[in-house]
Amino acid sequence: MLRSTVLHISPDTLRWAQWVLPDEPFHLGELPIAWQVCAREEVTTPLAQWSAYFTPDVPGEALADFLLALDARDQPTAAFTGPEPVLDAVTAHGWLRDVDQPDASATDPTFTSHLSLGEVPPLIQDGDPRALTVEADESGPAGWQAWAEPVLGARCLWAASFGASVPHDLVAAFAASLSSTAPVLRRLLPESTRDRLLRAPAG
Repeated sequence: MLRSTVLHISPDTLRWAQWVLPDEPFHLGELPIAWQVCAREEVTTPLAQWSAYFTPDVPGEALADFLLALDARDQPTAAFTGPEPVLDAVTAHGWLRDVDQPDASATDPTFTSHLSLGEVPPLIQDGDPRALTVEADESGPAGWQAWAEPVLGARCLWAASFGASVPHDLVAAFAASLSSTAPVLRRLLPESTRDRLLRAPAG
């Protein structure tokens, strides 16, 4: 398969990011994957311990903050915390926990953007051995998913998927940036959410 790929590798070669646009793209929420970010535990390990995937319109600030948090880590695959910091990050900015799954799901007050811990979509690469042994009728290891769905049942505006082994504090960095109410610069506003945005002159 031919790919158009820009590969960025950290100096220690333990983490890397790819802009990937394959001829037959891997999709999330019917959207093609744009960025794949990976990390491994040791330079002698040829395969990634975990991978995270982002479609083209994922807010750039959230992706950048995820990458900065990854770059700041000495051990890019070590799990230092449980999942709670991820939901804490968004509820601190006014997001609402799901009534049925308060420990695993939250949405923004307009019910447009969502964050959920659950079974990862097919083809998400992860070093957790359980991902290789799960049967067709079983649930695999849980990972975080984020997406924007301005209209219920319509095509997503963007989506992000984090493999089960992605450290929760890295997902929390993404979640905190995603849910931040700080103003951001935009040249174009998404048509589907334009009427819901607060706008102010740049400067």
